[in-house]
Amino acid sequence: MGYGIITLVRYNVAREVSEVAISYNKLWKLLIDNGIKKTELKTLAGVSTNVIAKLGKNDPVSMETLAKICTALNCDIADIVEMTGGMGKGGK
Repeated sequence: MGYGIITLVRYNVAREVSEVAISYNKLWKLLIDNGIKKTELKTLAGVSTNVIAKLGKNDPVSMETLAKICTALNCDIADIVEMTGGMGKGGK
């Protein structure tokens, strides 16, 4: 009976970690282009006033919230969110 040799190789890849900024400017432009006010978005998407305030400050919100907004606006997440700033190696 022959036995195979298995070699396990562990790769340690150093990654540069830096802060990433989130921007919802695309969301605001989309709302303007479609004549939708923030209060209307709140109702359409079923989100709270707090969420709208966080979006206004470019603070992070949950994926569930972003999904609600995308569903209400019939768009993709890339249409409303942009990641900017230090993305590390290989980032944009």
